[in-house]
Amino acid sequence: MSIEEILEQTKNIRLVAASKYVDANIIEKIYMRGIKEFGENQVQALAQKKGILDNKKADIQWHFIGSLQSNKINLLLKQKPVLWHSCNGIKIAKAVDKRLDYRLDTLLEINSAKENSKSGLDPELAIEEYLKIQEECPRLNLCGVMSIGSHSNDTNEIAKSFDLTFSIYEKLQKYGAKICSMGMSSDFTLAIKCGSNMVRLGSVLFKNLK
Repeated sequence: MSIEEILEQTKNIRLVAASKYVDANIIEKIYMRGIKEFGENQVQALAQKKGILDNKKADIQWHFIGSLQSNKINLLLKQKPVLWHSCNGIKIAKAVDKRLDYRLDTLLEINSAKENSKSGLDPELAIEEYLKIQEECPRLNLCGVMSIGSHSNDTNEIAKSFDLTFSIYEKLQKYGAKICSMGMSSDFTLAIKCGSNMVRLGSVLFKNLK
């Protein structure tokens, strides 16, 4: 699939380029194709690439999409990411909130596939935890949910995990949820059909640019 085809398929939603496997030069090439939002899995990599590119491409929006270790919170907050995708519960939410001196847009990560290999909150606890974070973490602007699709070759299984996330998102809209982030390189077209309004794409974007 070409970049033009990807841009056409995602023209009505937000596309975040998951850039963890590429360097700043490749990010710059993708930026020149019109993509302005980039997500990093590691805090140090985010800080490094942001440091290189901010002077050249000041309008890049940086996202943090990986699991956040408590000893990396201070470094992450210095980067002021536009969105933290991977808040997986009240404990890490409180740890981040108490160190913030600005409002940080945040997504609650839900393990809708119910797989031990994935991080994220149990779907049964998601709504209660979302509301608890909203109440107890005033500097986190909780604005939606994120999940990773089921690790399966069965399209129905993957769709089922996306449908579960979307149903939670729908219930949270009255509490301010605006983002339903689902879909990566292998399953983003299905995720969009299931209601995703933000996708995180890596290999499908970068494979032709290395």
